[in-house]
Amino acid sequence: METLQLDLTGMEQLAGLDTALCSEACRALDVLKSGSGDGNDFLGWMPLPEEITPAFLADIQDTAAWLREQCDYVVSIGIGGSYLGARAVIEALSDSFEGYRHPLLHPVVLYAGHHISEDYLFELVKFLRGKRFGIINISKSGMTTESAIAFRLLKSLLEEQIGVECARRLIVAVTDEKKGALRTLANQEGYKTYIIPDNVGGRFSVLTPVGLLPIAVAGFDITALVHGACDMMPKVLNTTWGENPALQYAAARHALYRAGKKIEILGNFHPKLHYIAEWWKQLYGESEGKQHGGLFNAAVDLTTDLHSIGQWIQEGERTIFETILSVANPNHCLSIPADEKNLDGLNFLAGKRIDEINKMAELGTRMAHLDGGVPNIRIVMPRLDEYHIGSLFYFFEMAVGISGYMLRVNPFNQPGVEAYKNNMFALLGKPGYEKERAEILKRI
Repeated sequence: METLQLDLTGMEQLAGLDTALCSEACRALDVLKSGSGDGNDFLGWMPLPEEITPAFLADIQDTAAWLREQCDYVVSIGIGGSYLGARAVIEALSDSFEGYRHPLLHPVVLYAGHHISEDYLFELVKFLRGKRFGIINISKSGMTTESAIAFRLLKSLLEEQIGVECARRLIVAVTDEKKGALRTLANQEGYKTYIIPDNVGGRFSVLTPVGLLPIAVAGFDITALVHGACDMMPKVLNTTWGENPALQYAAARHALYRAGKKIEILGNFHPKLHYIAEWWKQLYGESEGKQHGGLFNAAVDLTTDLHSIGQWIQEGERTIFETILSVANPNHCLSIPADEKNLDGLNFLAGKRIDEINKMAELGTRMAHLDGGVPNIRIVMPRLDEYHIGSLFYFFEMAVGISGYMLRVNPFNQPGVEAYKNNMFALLGKPGYEKERAEILKRI
């Protein structure tokens, strides 16, 4: 099976990988593997791919099959890591126009609980009224505000439409094994449940039921996804420098960071990679952005954004570098036809495949940006499918663990996420926040 490839030639002229930096990255990998660093109680994602059994996958597939049989729409409720991994896979592998087809060939996965928008939730409830739908509620505590609001609304609608007893059979809870509001409710109502492991943080949870169940409902091969991650494991756990792409990627990012490049832009030339970039932004932003340090993570969809933010990338402040995520082989074949009048001047492209043109756009962009002072790293996926996405996910997870320890931060917590929540609860008058409310009201 072809594997992911890492190309560092586009960054070496600015910031090479010296012996000291390579040794530092290797030490960080040793800390990660030994479990001796900060956040070591959240390393359950590391052995996870090899711990997933065929029986476990079969159970998830059975639940997915039940939802697919009973529902035309399944709403996956979650935010952050409880949402982005599944959506990344589903959006990457779905037909771009599947949602417009009628009748539907299989259930459409919809999303809720990933923001607080009255208009969105109103429109979602309005759309689902009278339709066959089910719910996957993903929350470790069951008290995450965004997700809890969405679940309360959709649970009420489902019970109203088909009755409480029938609704219970179409709600699946993915939550803590023993504690929390959602666990209590699931036990009381008899929902089918799956466990979010205590030692796996949200942004590392795509290979738990958090990601696997919605992906299976959407009709994709979760076994291949897991196998891709399994096959990547020995490569990125390897302590031999030249054979470990995650080690090299982590070190290359730090070489550029220390050379004054403070922003990493993940670019892609395939629109189906948009939500993989969104998943990557959370993984790296929450893992590294601490103690007033760490790279700022952004993402662009190319060539689209070359006609907008591309101007800034080419000629703006030189504090950036790019990581280009490339897909070597498209899943379909389409060529440019000849045209007798040739008014658009494109006959020089006649007979060429669209992907060949796209690859030249990618190469031309990388060269232009490099000439403009923007170094780039290139990660090449052989093909966009479940196996290689699983491989990519595990590669990025290992690389961010190494990189976080090189920054000397805990890559597995996210203390800054609580700041907005505390202010929001105080402003809304949540019980227990009376002192905070009084203090914050003095400021506004």
